[in-house]
Amino acid sequence: MRTNEDIEQYLLEMDLPYEVLGEGLYRLNDEVEDVDDIIVMHTPPLIIFSVRLMKVPTKDREAFFQKLLELNASDLVAGAYGIDGEDVIITDTLQSENLDFNEFQASVESLVFSIHEHYPVLCKYLD
Repeated sequence: MRTNEDIEQYLLEMDLPYEVLGEGLYRLNDEVEDVDDIIVMHTPPLIIFSVRLMKVPTKDREAFFQKLLELNASDLVAGAYGIDGEDVIITDTLQSENLDFNEFQASVESLVFSIHEHYPVLCKYLD
């Protein structure tokens, strides 16, 4: 089982600035990719990665939600879009038992990639 120390070591290896928010809770800021506030939460046996992407638009919501579902089905391999209150979030979840650095890095990079690829499409629905 991976520990919080293992997670912090992975973050150091990725050379990402991060802040410890609590036990097993981290906020990442990828200045190179210009992505802030990726949250990593280690609650054994899971590691949950999430980022708040944007507010849910007030107009054309049906078309917006359809687009989110299409992106879930076609572009997000392991993660998913969701709604938390009035925020659109992207989450990815991994098992921490046998987690290695490459899996951890791939999850963070997948979130960053999704933000860069999908936000320009999704923000067109904003008021």
